[in-house]
Formats: sequence, C-alpha cells, structure tokens
Amino acid sequence: MKYRRPRHHFRGSWMVAIIAAMIATPAIAETSHFGKFSLSPGFEPAAGTVTGHTGGFYSLSEISRRDRDRNPCIGFADPQPDHILNLEQDFDRLNIQVNSGGYDTTLLIQGPDEKIIRCGDDTGTNKDASFEDKDFKSGTYRIWVGTFNPGLRRNYTLTVQQK
Repeated sequence: MKYRRPRHHFRGSWMVAIIAAMIATPAIAETSHFGKFSLSPGFEPAAGTVTGHTGGFYSLSEISRRDRDRNPCIGFADPQPDHILNLEQDFDRLNIQVNSGGYDTTLLIQGPDEKIIRCGDDTGTNKDASFEDKDFKSGTYRIWVGTFNPGLRRNYTLTVQQK
C-alpha cells in the first residue's frame, strides 16, 4: 500500500488569518498628556521648552526604584508620561529642569531602549527637580514630572538645554 500524505486545506487559511490579525491590530501609539517635541543638536531654546501640570497617584518607583546612577526614583504622577521627547541625533550632554515656582517636583526619564532610566529631584536649595547627564542617544524618551506628595496639581515649565 502506498503512503498518501493527507491534504491540509487549512494550511493557507491559518496564514491568512495571522496576516489579517496583524493588519487589523492597531500599532501601540506613543501617547503623552502634553504632546511630543523633537530636538536636534543646536536647537533654539524655545524648542526645548514645554509646559504641563503635575497630578497623579502612581508611584514613579513602580517604573524603576533607581536610575542608572543608583539615584532613587521618587514622586507621584500619572502612569502615562507627561511628555514624549524625540532626540533626532545623539547629544553629548543635556540639562533637564522643572520650574514650578519652587514646589517639590521630581523627574523620571525613560530612554529609547526603556532600560536606561534617569531620575531627578531637588536642585540645590530649590525644590524643583533637575539633572544634567551625558550620553543621550537618539530616540524616543518618555518624561514624567511628578510631585513628592500624590495628587498635587502644579503647573510647570520643563526646559531641556544642550550643554
């Protein structure tokens, strides 16, 4: 008796179903509360300035307890980032600071690979958060501006400066 391989009429249909599901599934959008901004080396100061307000009960330590330099990541914000920053090219050094009029703010910035986290808290005698760091690779950065106490709504200006 000659072996006869069974016919699988569904072989092509499962591939069609997978492709159809991939096409029908929307891409996950990068969303933020206050929008996106893009910077490339030599940017004008106004391009690195955005505004927003704090508020939220989500502990930023849920994203990361410590940043790449072992600084604690503290504060409360919304789970969704406040800003999306696209660096079109690598930057040697950036300074990022919050101005809320002296309220106790915090910062968490998640890098393009989601592994590099940078956190900031008080700046000297000022309660507003800031930090300066090196080696910012091109890509998308998610930025959270938080407050030391949960649920506080404070208006702020976030400034990114090239150093």
